[in-house]
Amino acid sequence: MPGLHTESPSPATSSSATSPPGTSSPAGLTTQSGGDGTVLAFSGQLDAAGAAQLWRPTLRAAHAAASGPLGFDLQAVSGIDMLGATLLAAAEAAHGSPATVTGADPKTTTLLARARAAGTEAKPAPRPPRITARQMLAAGFGAVSGGVAFVGEAVIAVIHLPSRWRMFRLGDVLREADQAGFRALPLVLLLGYLIGLILAFQSSIPMRQFGADLFVANLVSISLLRELGPLLAAVVLAGRTGSAFAAEIGTMKVNQEIDALVVMGIDPMTLLVLPRMLAALLVMPVLTLLLDFAGLLGMTTVMTGFGYSLPAIQAQVQSAATVGDLTGGLLKAAVFGAAVAAIGCRSGLGTGIGPRAVGFSATAAVVGGIVATILIDGLFAILFYRLGL
Repeated sequence: MPGLHTESPSPATSSSATSPPGTSSPAGLTTQSGGDGTVLAFSGQLDAAGAAQLWRPTLRAAHAAASGPLGFDLQAVSGIDMLGATLLAAAEAAHGSPATVTGADPKTTTLLARARAAGTEAKPAPRPPRITARQMLAAGFGAVSGGVAFVGEAVIAVIHLPSRWRMFRLGDVLREADQAGFRALPLVLLLGYLIGLILAFQSSIPMRQFGADLFVANLVSISLLRELGPLLAAVVLAGRTGSAFAAEIGTMKVNQEIDALVVMGIDPMTLLVLPRMLAALLVMPVLTLLLDFAGLLGMTTVMTGFGYSLPAIQAQVQSAATVGDLTGGLLKAAVFGAAVAAIGCRSGLGTGIGPRAVGFSATAAVVGGIVATILIDGLFAILFYRLGL
């Protein structure tokens, strides 16, 4: 008859319709449309299985009836649970207005009220905020200004250090130097040896075509002493020590230990930051010197494999590299160490609240330390060029 639509059960439901007496009847849905609106007549069990079977047809019928009133006929429903009530509430949400319910017992009325209160329409995930160029510039300016302010606080702490000498513990400097320097020696030596070995081997391939493979010693020695040695040591320091500083101080910040120090009148800059910066500043030249030595040893391994004698290799290195190259590299290494330690401590002191805050601070310390190292290296390159070094 016109205006009457019955949802046919699925094959699995049809088989359950012929089940023996005493078992639950399958769920069914009949849509009745007329001038007074649309009535969804349910039958059978509106449990988990029935709600899953009728979910799509019910929402489709409710959405199609959005232009008029909606009603639920539950007289033929033999049983209902919370999922069935959720189906009815979802149909009301799809229709856009509450439905008129007939044939509902007190249990059904209670479950439907709970489902309506809980809400069934899934909220769309919030869109990620759009980052504009102005916001990026503001964030960059804020990071730079924060870094400058932190450097100013560190300078003030150094100036006031004689009056706060009791807060500065040399034992912390030795402990941090051991963590940042001596425990990193195996990694630094291995990295330096491999870099020297690979750089010499890769450079010798094109240079041998011109009979200039002896000058590989010149190339590797200058590269290691002036650039690669300090840079690689700084990267190792940022990955190991910078992240450790950020995680350690960040954990103290989350546990409100920094606030406790301030309340007791102890300056965190003097107690926590200065010992770590001093330790990194003292350790980095030593790490760089050992990395340079390991790199030259790796280069010597390749050159001796090509048939060159040790005196010839030594003569090439001495003719190419100067004491200025070595001292310039060690000076850069000291500045790199102080910068990496300062960024790690600043990231730790700026740790927010939450279980992921310490991880964010450690990541920011590593990334910021590496980026700052490269920027400072560029400034040193301009300075050395202007000075003719």
